Amino acid sequence: MTREKSDLSRAFAEDGARKTHVGGQALLEGIMMRGKYNWSVAVREPSGAVYTEEHDLASGKEKNGWLYWPLVRGCRALVESLVLGFKALEIATLHAYAEEGEGEEKAEEKPVSGTARGAACEQGPEHEAACGQPTRQESEFEFSWRDDFGRPDTVIDALGAQSSLEVVGEAEGDASEPVANSKDAHNIPSVKEPESEFGKKEMAISMVCGLALGIVLFIVAPAFITNLIVGEYDGNTLLWNIVDGVLRVAVFVFYIWLIGRMSEIKRMFGYHGAEHKTIHCYEHGLPLTPENARSFPRLHVRCGTAFLIMVMIIAIFVYTVVPLNALIAAWGVPDGAPKLALVILSRIVLMPVIAGVSYEITVRWAGSHPDNPLVKVVLWPGMQMQYLTTNEPDDGMLECAIAAMKLVLDREEAEAEQAARVEQAAQVEQAKQAAQTA
Repeated sequence: MTREKSDLSRAFAEDGARKTHVGGQALLEGIMMRGKYNWSVAVREPSGAVYTEEHDLASGKEKNGWLYWPLVRGCRALVESLVLGFKALEIATLHAYAEEGEGEEKAEEKPVSGTARGAACEQGPEHEAACGQPTRQESEFEFSWRDDFGRPDTVIDALGAQSSLEVVGEAEGDASEPVANSKDAHNIPSVKEPESEFGKKEMAISMVCGLALGIVLFIVAPAFITNLIVGEYDGNTLLWNIVDGVLRVAVFVFYIWLIGRMSEIKRMFGYHGAEHKTIHCYEHGLPLTPENARSFPRLHVRCGTAFLIMVMIIAIFVYTVVPLNALIAAWGVPDGAPKLALVILSRIVLMPVIAGVSYEITVRWAGSHPDNPLVKVVLWPGMQMQYLTTNEPDDGMLECAIAAMKLVLDREEAEAEQAARVEQAAQVEQAKQAAQTA
């Protein structure tokens, strides 16, 4: 009798040949998927229907190329994932818990994607309302940190969007960078609507509170407890950083385990599993159906969970090599609260460096070398965490994941066809010019 393989061994052994850049995030009763040109949300409404919504992505690479430099791109990815994740969660919350009838009203206000808008414009004057907003090239939209930060859809315009499940096997200078404006996709009028603006302010406050809670739980609390156990930081720096790192991972694992006991989060983790199974199904070249997706493991080697765990592991090494003791001695920082405060502050300041290094290892290197045996070692802690952050999905969850995935794939297919038509037209024009000169 053969022993059944675990999801962990299957995730490595059954990794599909078609590596995709499409990734996503589990939501409350739904899924967000992100591709090159758009991101989509599929949410199960109280009526049982699946509400779908898609938005264009914007790339700031042309104007802000430095954000795509090594190390810097990891920080950009972190910010983008937070912004896009909060926006997707807002959409999911509006529809997953809407009263009967509210979902239909929201569906009537559903944003028009760039592809749909272009098709409407071609159909004639009766559809001109769908194409009334200018494109990014026409409006030359400029992002302002003072005016636009706290407006998630606008921040996405300025920074682009980052998936939590990603493979980076494409060329750095990929010509297929998305250029459509998500502000255009939202069809936002020039006059600000008070209710909409209030919702965005609430979201900005939620993001800030979430970051503050994360700093307290995963930086301040472990550092305080480590100081009680080990003593002053400069007394035994290596031991201090190891204990601090172990406590940080322990707090994170316990936090994930604890919230995973909640019924709503259990279902969200089920949607996380549905996301992985759907992407497995696509990477294996099978039709996207619940029956096909159900057979795959709920773990995936390119899940963003590995990035979070790697951040905590890399932090131990970065904190150890940074010469903080020399700074303490030079400034004459006294023992007790002042020294502990400096240690905590240094950890917050070094977060971008740690995020950048972790991104280069888990996403750029491991994602580009999936067959390297060392990759399995690097990804093993994150794969273990997926046992906590994923659950076996039901068919309804798989249907949501497939619906969101298809919106992304359909858009990419349409963009590829458009690019092929443009290239064909250019070749015909070149042939005409060559014939004329001959």
